Amino acid sequence: MADPGIDSRRGRRSRDVPRDPGRHRGERAAEPFERSFTALGTLAFAEARVSASAADLDTGEVVLAIDEKIALPTAEVGGLLLLVEVAARLADGRLGPVDEVSRESATGDGAGETRVDDPRVVGLWSSMLVPSLRVLDAATLVGAFRDPVATNALIRLVGLDAVHARAEELGLNRTALLDYARATRGPDDAPQFSIGSALELQGLFGDLVGGRCVDTAVSNRVLGWLSTGSDLSMVAAAFGLDPVAHRARDHGLQLVNLTGADQGVRSEAGALRGRRRGVAYAATVAFDDADLPTRLRVLDVLRTVGLDLLEYVS
Repeated sequence: MADPGIDSRRGRRSRDVPRDPGRHRGERAAEPFERSFTALGTLAFAEARVSASAADLDTGEVVLAIDEKIALPTAEVGGLLLLVEVAARLADGRLGPVDEVSRESATGDGAGETRVDDPRVVGLWSSMLVPSLRVLDAATLVGAFRDPVATNALIRLVGLDAVHARAEELGLNRTALLDYARATRGPDDAPQFSIGSALELQGLFGDLVGGRCVDTAVSNRVLGWLSTGSDLSMVAAAFGLDPVAHRARDHGLQLVNLTGADQGVRSEAGALRGRRRGVAYAATVAFDDADLPTRLRVLDVLRTVGLDLLEYVS
């Protein structure tokens, strides 16, 4: 991916985006991202909370902005901040790539006993026999599968306070990893695993692609973990990529992304490079997850955003 320039200017639709050259003369050309505005607006009228932001990786031009500054629950997308902190510690030597992290957590009773994390917190690692992983492998599980058990292990390793400090250092005011992954949240727990602003999340992906997130080495390591991401069910459903094998360019497309899913939350942030252009993006929908048709409608809308992004970069 080429070195982007990210601009946090608020915008609606870029007037510099070329219209479809394949249309016949006299036929009205669709406005850029018109489908996204319409689809997300329909959800908003149905009382969902929606937020989306996209910016050109090379020019910084904001091409999509819908309530982009508000903070919404983003589920596992907040794990991105954890990955940045882990990568920074690997870069400065505070962590070693072959250091081990355990799937088990201390009880805190001083007896040295351990327990496995709540078995209702499911993920790939919870189905594996190995009780510990190297730091690099645990981070790969987070990037590839947003694995909650690996996420909790890495949070225990670096600490939530360090992740919060890293977010502040990156200039993030509305994006935060709030808590461990939990099957249920009680009155003493944070109400959400993470929250995020679409504007800040797309800006963070732009900085990762441009090598500006901490530094080039940290940015590249995080991008490497994210490039293994297997969830293409939301925005990236429109890109036609193989969920388990898209690290290399495929039909001119290259994608890095991270998704989050919880009851009533679907969120995705990423960067897509095509034959003509690249774009950093983020989209979140918080909705009443009362029935399957409602959830499927949300996924359909996120795919529509992906179709507009694909058209923009192709």
